[in-house]
Amino acid sequence: MQISDKKVVVLHYAVSDSEDTLIDSSYDHSPLSIIQGTGYLIPGLENALVDHVAGDKFEVAVNADEAYGQRFDDYVQTVPKAMFADIEDLDVGTQLRATTDEGEQTVIVIDVQDDEITVDGNHPLAGIDLKFDVEILEVRDATEEELTHGHVHGEGGCGHEH
Repeated sequence: MQISDKKVVVLHYAVSDSEDTLIDSSYDHSPLSIIQGTGYLIPGLENALVDHVAGDKFEVAVNADEAYGQRFDDYVQTVPKAMFADIEDLDVGTQLRATTDEGEQTVIVIDVQDDEITVDGNHPLAGIDLKFDVEILEVRDATEEELTHGHVHGEGGCGHEH
């Protein structure tokens, strides 16, 4: 069965940056289970899966525009530390939810000074071209329940029973 929209795809992946630095991999734990065409994956990877079948192993290069987008300097802001007075342990790497003109957004603390902090609203992988090593383990029709819920049930999915 070929991968197309509304198919459940069970896969292993390893993702690296353009310097071949490993960013993440499913090979050392459970495979990833997704419903193709739901936008769960970045567009470049989801598009690359189309027409593959169980047993296929392949590499795909995904440019930043088809991954997590480009970095935007104006997504980095320095703000008064007093805005976060109710948060203990405000350290570099802390993720916070911020209200922006576009709604709620996750920001990451990238610098902490005595009276101000700098946060970055870019995705950590924004601006980075990625390379995926993919192995397709299973392709099947999604159940009506999975399509209604928008995710895979059972192993590798949300944990709900069919």
